[in-house]
Amino acid sequence: MDSIKTITTDELQKKLKNGEDLHLVDVREDEEVAEGMIPQAIHIKMGDIPESTDRFDKDKEYIVICRSGGRSGKVCHYLQDQGYKVVNMEGGMLAWEGETKPK
Repeated sequence: MDSIKTITTDELQKKLKNGEDLHLVDVREDEEVAEGMIPQAIHIKMGDIPESTDRFDKDKEYIVICRSGGRSGKVCHYLQDQGYKVVNMEGGMLAWEGETKPK
């Protein structure tokens, strides 16, 4: 299994502050995102990823987010195996200290 690129929450916050065009995917469950998600993120539950690959573009890189980094890591492996460019956010939303918005 190829290794997955990672990004820390601090690195992600800096990129967002710099106005970089990023593609964030939050794979947590509905009740988890109800507590708040990164404003730029789209929500696709982990279980819905296999039938949602048409929402991804193989020319773009996606930063995948979950609660602690475990589920997003699994999603990253799956998407990478399908030919997508992905980055796992280390520590997940438990480590996120930036802005959030309600879903």
